[in-house]
Amino acid sequence: MLHKIWLAFIVSSFIATCIKVVVTGDMGSFEQVMTAVTSMARTSVDIALGLIGLLAFWLGIFKVAENSGLIAKFSRLLAPLLCRIMPDIPRDHPALGSITMNMSANILGLDNAATPFGIKAMQDMQTLSPVKDTLTNSQILFLVLNTSSVTLFPIAVFLYRAEQGAAQPTDVFIPILLATSASTLVGLIVTCAVQKVNLFNRVVLIYLVGAFSLLAAVMLYFSRLAADQLASQSSLIANFALMTFIVAVLVIGWRKGQDTYEQFVEGAKQGFDVAVSIIPFLLAMLFAIGMLRASGVMEFVTDQVAFLVALVGLDTRFVDALPTAMMKPLSGSGARALMIETMQFHGADSFVGRLASVMQGSTETTFYVLAVYLGAVGIKHSRYAVGCCLAADFAGIFAAIMVSYWFFG
Repeated sequence: MLHKIWLAFIVSSFIATCIKVVVTGDMGSFEQVMTAVTSMARTSVDIALGLIGLLAFWLGIFKVAENSGLIAKFSRLLAPLLCRIMPDIPRDHPALGSITMNMSANILGLDNAATPFGIKAMQDMQTLSPVKDTLTNSQILFLVLNTSSVTLFPIAVFLYRAEQGAAQPTDVFIPILLATSASTLVGLIVTCAVQKVNLFNRVVLIYLVGAFSLLAAVMLYFSRLAADQLASQSSLIANFALMTFIVAVLVIGWRKGQDTYEQFVEGAKQGFDVAVSIIPFLLAMLFAIGMLRASGVMEFVTDQVAFLVALVGLDTRFVDALPTAMMKPLSGSGARALMIETMQFHGADSFVGRLASVMQGSTETTFYVLAVYLGAVGIKHSRYAVGCCLAADFAGIFAAIMVSYWFFG
């Protein structure tokens, strides 16, 4: 599936560029597309090099946590749920611990920490795979949860809104929570339906009710804070939780008589190898995305959507924010740039500016996640992972539009 989408990006970009040259006489079109390809080639290496330090640090911390038994204890909290929705993972397997840490980091909005944990989780699950170049059911569900995971603290969106002059940069907080929750729920339901996993199991229902009850409580608490307090407390809680985890891991390892320094170094050594191994996969996806954007295909699709929406008599204001939604599954930096551009053109406090912010915070960069995680374990065949991830993305985008009309319409 992934290779078909990749080829469709490239071929459609080439056809669109040819049409621009023939119809409009724009002789610089091919040069623009090739410039985008060159730029994305450099970007893929920059991203991988930028990940080396982060991967080395977090894999080092993870190694200490694993050897001290902390991960095993922490994984027991989610083991009953994960064992039912990922039945091909044994209850005492280390993959449950790395999955737990990845999901926790995503929930806290700690993207830099979530990626190394996610790569470790994919590597752990790979040891259970009977066919090493093909995703297992558990890996597919894990990827879907990653691309649609609930984020309690979308700090980056708040900061960009503040930079663009929003009167209340955090006024999109609750809409983002609602939209990303819808994305996660739909992704879970669709994937479990394909895999024939029973979500009506009593244990699964207890976890789901508990999770969404906690989410509702958090939303209620933060909705009562002033805008400036909301941003500062969100940042404080997220960074406190992260630093507490780092210190706790090292102290617990030391108290158990572990040589935490040597263990950290041993785990950190893996960071360089993993970062280098993902460069070809990042390059393959990013240059195709660059061609798609430079050729004007994405702009053409947006224009057609606006025409169809107007044709049926619906409000077309949301269409101006669709480029952000369309770019988000492809490129996080591209979607961020489009969000900022939207706020600059329409205003940070305009309906479109707020909607673009909600879209930016409601879904993940699906194809980036797929490229990095599949590349880290050498997966070639993604099966139905792309379809399930995109279903979650669509749900998040649709929910973002509905919630934004509710709050700001």
